[in-house]
Amino acid sequence: MTSTESSLPVEKTPPSWIACDRCRFLSYRRRLERELLVCPACGQHMRLSAAQRMQMLLDPGSAQPLTPATTVCDPLGFTDTSDYRERLRVAQDTTGLEDAVLITTGTVDGQPVVVAVMDFAFLGGSFGVAAGEAVVSAAEHALSTRTPLLLVTASSGARMQEGTLALVQMAKTSNAMAALDSAGILTISLITDPTYGGVAASFATLSDIVLCEPGARLGFAGPRVIEQTVGERLPAGFQTAEFLLEHGLVDDIRPRSEVRATLAVLLAAASRRATVTRRGRPAAVVTVPDQLECLDPARVITLARQPGRPTMTDHLAQWTEGFVALHGDRAGGRDCPSIISGIGLLDGRGVMMIGHQKGHSTQELVERNFGMASPSGYRKAVRCMRLAAKIGIPIVTLVDTPGAHPGPDAERYGQASAIAECLRVLGSVPVPVVSVITGEGGSGGAVALASADRVLMSQHATYSVISPEGCAAILWKDSSRWEPAARALRSDARSLLSLGVVDGVVNEPAGGAHTDPVTASLMIRDAVVFTLDQIERVDCSERLRQRHRRYRRLGCHFQNTAMVR
Repeated sequence: MTSTESSLPVEKTPPSWIACDRCRFLSYRRRLERELLVCPACGQHMRLSAAQRMQMLLDPGSAQPLTPATTVCDPLGFTDTSDYRERLRVAQDTTGLEDAVLITTGTVDGQPVVVAVMDFAFLGGSFGVAAGEAVVSAAEHALSTRTPLLLVTASSGARMQEGTLALVQMAKTSNAMAALDSAGILTISLITDPTYGGVAASFATLSDIVLCEPGARLGFAGPRVIEQTVGERLPAGFQTAEFLLEHGLVDDIRPRSEVRATLAVLLAAASRRATVTRRGRPAAVVTVPDQLECLDPARVITLARQPGRPTMTDHLAQWTEGFVALHGDRAGGRDCPSIISGIGLLDGRGVMMIGHQKGHSTQELVERNFGMASPSGYRKAVRCMRLAAKIGIPIVTLVDTPGAHPGPDAERYGQASAIAECLRVLGSVPVPVVSVITGEGGSGGAVALASADRVLMSQHATYSVISPEGCAAILWKDSSRWEPAARALRSDARSLLSLGVVDGVVNEPAGGAHTDPVTASLMIRDAVVFTLDQIERVDCSERLRQRHRRYRRLGCHFQNTAMVR
């Protein structure tokens, strides 16, 4: 019998068969192992031991165990219905572990990583002194070797038998996570069922990226405690991964079969830096206004709103070798579907992609709120911008929105401050930033994602302080006069290039991007890659100075150039 087989749960049914805890479906053991202990009938993700988890995640033969420092055993001399030392001995004999956390180094698809895995079979994954020390030892090794840290959690809460010493492990591990933040080292949590108490309220939710297995429960207080406290039953699905994703508290849900591939993309993106090459400017990019055709602004607005134009999801499919979407503002606001953000590989480099998503069909447009983002959407974008700055990868933003969502809930939850924070962060991040206006660039909702080192614009896109209909309603007192308003606003690419608002215009296929969306998308991609190459050659402090100077000069006639240096 292999070590994997020996660690599988023992069932009352014949040992060659295992019953699902949820649906009681019987699965042949070897088939279940091939399915990574996921029930083929109901999809239930059964618990894995720490050793099984390591085997699932790491490249074969790459694991190198780490040994944490020795900690005090039974610091309180605790006894309840059984002696605590005896409980520890039984747990150690049963699991083969010293305590609830196993730590190691290894690789995922060749990318180095430090891993700390909790084992629920060891006293319910309870979080005590030894477990805290193991997590901190893993974090310190990640810090000293500048290697990403992966935390796999499963815990019922703090280990009561160790009293306040167990409680303060929350602070101890949180300090270790803060040190990794300061050093710019990527941290990832994989939440498995269940993760409660001190683990949830410390290192598990402090990671840069929080992934969950389907159905995994995560929370500070358990459901029974909450129900007893508030005196009412909780809704179905409360505290599950699906509930948390909807409320913006975790980044994504990944079935067990997809976790390795997801980790491989994230680890590669955090470690890969593009070799800056000297490419010629793509023929599709125009930087001289006179080289652009004069187009009727009213016609341009019609083209910019064409539902067949490539969207954010279309661009991601054409551009990235791998993309991991990151959801939520981590503050409890419902995840905003109008902004997509995440990490991917673009031309061999890791990038943070952030952009508005409208859609092609009426149903998708409604589901995406027509690309009009809520405050939680902009706060999600800010969180991803800060993550890009931390791990040192460039930011690419794609703008296509009629404007930020103007409803009462948006005002109630701080739309103005959310947009302002986007602008402040984009203006100060030390990494390269490229923005492309790909369709509609409507007012503050657009500029929130368009403060960049270089701003590009599609040939038939628009970028304006207000929609022409809104302008006509206010100044002409008649929204039907939108065509003269559009001409007066000069929101077309040629006008904005001449005003210095944008730095280049990306031509589109004849008739507009909607006539050949794949080619249109690839033309923008080539322009973005070329522009990133240009920006990445510039020293960080000089790049920031140039970014500030770019906006400082807009709309001004300076006689003393020292004023804008």
